[in-house]
Amino acid sequence: MLTRRTALLSAVAAATLPALSARTASAAPRTAGPVRLTLPAPSGPCAVGTVSLRLVDTSRADPWITAQPYRELMISVRYPARVTGGHPRAPQMLPGEAAGFAAVNNLADVPADKVDWAATRTHAHQGAPVDRDRGPCPVVCYSPGTGDPRSLGTTLCDDLASRGYVVVMLDHTYDATAVQFPGGRVERTVLPAEYDKAYPDRKRIAALLKKTIDVRVADTRFLLDELPRALPRGLRGTPDLDRIGMFGHSAGGFTALQTMHDDRRIAAAANLDGVVAYVQEDGDPGHLSTVAADGLDRPFLLIGKDGNDLSTVPSWNSLWRHSRGPREGLSLRGAEHATFTDEEAMIPQLARRLGLPRTTVVENIGTIAPARAIPAERACLAPFFDRRLRGRRAAGPSGQAPQVRPFAR
Repeated sequence: MLTRRTALLSAVAAATLPALSARTASAAPRTAGPVRLTLPAPSGPCAVGTVSLRLVDTSRADPWITAQPYRELMISVRYPARVTGGHPRAPQMLPGEAAGFAAVNNLADVPADKVDWAATRTHAHQGAPVDRDRGPCPVVCYSPGTGDPRSLGTTLCDDLASRGYVVVMLDHTYDATAVQFPGGRVERTVLPAEYDKAYPDRKRIAALLKKTIDVRVADTRFLLDELPRALPRGLRGTPDLDRIGMFGHSAGGFTALQTMHDDRRIAAAANLDGVVAYVQEDGDPGHLSTVAADGLDRPFLLIGKDGNDLSTVPSWNSLWRHSRGPREGLSLRGAEHATFTDEEAMIPQLARRLGLPRTTVVENIGTIAPARAIPAERACLAPFFDRRLRGRRAAGPSGQAPQVRPFAR
């Protein structure tokens, strides 16, 4: 049985729209139309602007579509904005991305066809002018979980931008459920089909997981190479490329740490509940990555769901023991794997509107309520980067977020 972190690699997850369980279907009331969702507002003092950019890496063929002689990516850049009037709020997902997200649907017992995924608006304003009074801002890159679109990290990314960071959200094409490019072309995930080829051979599955991370690391390093040239004129000079951090959820957290291991440009990284080995279950030993086997000499943060810590996740234990730099480890009481994504805000809204049972909410995002989980995550992440990229003496989350428990060591 695969956990949520690898559900998108299974043939079951590739089904267009999973059938509802009898329990969920009978509980759902009639609605006037597809459910529309909202995201929580950022907590920082800055308004947020955003631009989306297409990047093309002509130095390598696409590793998933080998007939394509180049690698093509989409990014969103969030930044502190001076004014937002006349600049509309950006959608969380473009129509093609929303359709791809609904089609794969890895939300347990949630009827994705009853949700207008393209209607959700972020708190970032398209093309808003940058606030140059903020001076050069530290850069934080974001990588999502396996199969997830970059937009599923909007809540945390918008919050960091509202606190004076330039945040670069990266989609990994053919890994993410769907990526929409300028002109409307959409490229969907190939990972379920790749998993079908590998299953049930454990060695082949481990090799597929390693390839997935290798591709993501190469994507990120290309992003770091290309960013100074790719930024529109109005944003040039705003990112401080001498102060770069990275964070991610699940495989995105693994990507952040592995990229820091491989590339000295990453000064600090945070991993939100991502194992750092090529395994399907958090507690599986072996198949360690080089970052887990070698450790790190720069600051990193691990944040786990309830029960994930150094005693239960072997790859984290190896990383911790072999590291020489500053390291911080926390777990969030009541959290599930998806608590660290926008699903924490979305699932309770869906449960109320569609009459989903409490068990569906808990299966997806655990028992911690959004009003506690989201401030706790922000209280962990932003102060970490404040300390490590800005040199501020930012307090840890313990006083503000009693749900956060430091790792025992």
